[in-house]
Amino acid sequence: MSDRYFLDTNVFVYCFERKDGEKQRIADQLVAQALEDHLGVISSQVAQEFLSVATRKFPTTMTTAEARDYLDNVLAPLCEVFPSFTLFKQALGVREETGFSFYDSLIVAAASEANCRTLFSEDLHPGQTVRGVTIENPFATQAKGKRSTG
Repeated sequence: MSDRYFLDTNVFVYCFERKDGEKQRIADQLVAQALEDHLGVISSQVAQEFLSVATRKFPTTMTTAEARDYLDNVLAPLCEVFPSFTLFKQALGVREETGFSFYDSLIVAAASEANCRTLFSEDLHPGQTVRGVTIENPFATQAKGKRSTG
């Protein structure tokens, strides 16, 4: 694999999914691969969304110390895209082109800004390409034996 890819928040949430072992396995693999190959990218939005869910909505919520550790060791090393007015304008353009919500459009715009070819997300339209970024649902395609990270 040599192409950069973007991981949406749901990938990180599924790393802690105890009800669906297959989704957890796939998510764990994607995050581990991103940390190893240095081709996986997230934005500060993904870090914010994950920390919000992990500290409020998990069946066993993360403690502050656990959240800081995950931030330092997993999220921060992958985080390359930060808020800017240029990014917000790009997101508005994506929203206009696709009809996605602003926050989903912001994810797509961040993936594009980071020069990612693939966006791994369960929440968007798999197979759709927006601004050079192809959306792939790694959890749906794994069942078909087709998951690819680049």
